[in-house]
Order: sequence, then C-alpha cells, then structure tokens
Amino acid sequence: MGDGSEVYKRCRELDCPPFTLVAIGGLDWNRELSPWACDGAIRDAEPFGGQAAGFLDELLKQIIPQAESSLPQPPSWRGVAGYSLAGLFALWALWQTDVFERAASASGSLWFPGFIDYARERTMTATPDAAYLSLGKKETKTPNRMMRHVLDDTRAMEELFIERDIPTTLELNPGNHFAQTDLRMARGIHWILTH
Repeated sequence: MGDGSEVYKRCRELDCPPFTLVAIGGLDWNRELSPWACDGAIRDAEPFGGQAAGFLDELLKQIIPQAESSLPQPPSWRGVAGYSLAGLFALWALWQTDVFERAASASGSLWFPGFIDYARERTMTATPDAAYLSLGKKETKTPNRMMRHVLDDTRAMEELFIERDIPTTLELNPGNHFAQTDLRMARGIHWILTH
C-alpha cells in the first residue's frame, strides 16, 4: 500500500469530506498484523507471527498520540482501515479497544484461521458506528484451501455486524486480490467517512 499518498489521492478523487489520513508502513505483515500464530498461507511460507497485540499497543500508545498532537484540534472520531492482513487487523482491533468508531476492511484476510469464530464468540469492546467490507469478485478463485472461502467468511462478518446493529456494507469489486488496491482502500475510507 506504500506511504498512503495514492490512497489519499483516490480519496480526493472520490470527494471524501475533509479528514486526516495516517498511513503506517514498514510492518512485517505476517508477524505484526496477525492476531495469533499459525502456519503460513502456502507451503513453506513464513508462518503468521501472531503479534497484532503488540502492534496495536504501539498504535494506541505511540502512533495515535503522536499523530493527533500535530492536529489543530482533536478528531471528532477515529476510524481504522486496512487492506488484506491490515483489513483483518482493522476488524480484530474492534474486539480489543474502543478507540475506533468506524472500520474499513478492503479485501480483508477474513479467511484467517479461527477469526470468524473468535468474532462470533466474543463481545466487541465497543460497538462501532459503521463497518465497510469489500472483496474482489475473483478472490475465491484460488487453489489455496485456506483462502478460497474468503467470500463466505466476509459475508459471515457482514452478517455478524448486521446482527449487532452496526451499519455495514459489503462491496464486491472487479478483479482479484491485487486489482486496484488504492482505489478499493479509498472507497472504504469514503464509506466510513460518510456513514
């Protein structure tokens, strides 16, 4: 996803209301964005490290305070948004902290082993005001057994949010997981900004 400049550019093209975007890079996604450890998604791949709690702690105690200290006034609300494993992290964070009022998960890795059951079995720390989900229409067309049920898992998350009275949308986009990533992320940000 880069430094966020392309996502911000797409947000401006979509006429997003004024907002502050904080983009975080330099992460080891498999290690720092996975909620618990498990095998990698493909044979011989790096395993998932399960260190999302540590990254969330850094986000809450260092990154957010530093970013907000440079703003002319405190934000009226905070959202969390991410693509792929960062989309999984964005949703998982809703069960860990009440800091985020809205969340966007674009092509989120909701296939992650055990995540849907985890979400069903637990209460969120706070009920968000809105949740955005998206997926590429071709993302299920993969030989990877772990990932091929991502649409079912994303629909299950949509249902879970709706059951909990959270305004939610699920947008299916053309292409696979790697198509128009900046635009997809911007569409999610636009949606949570306007709902």
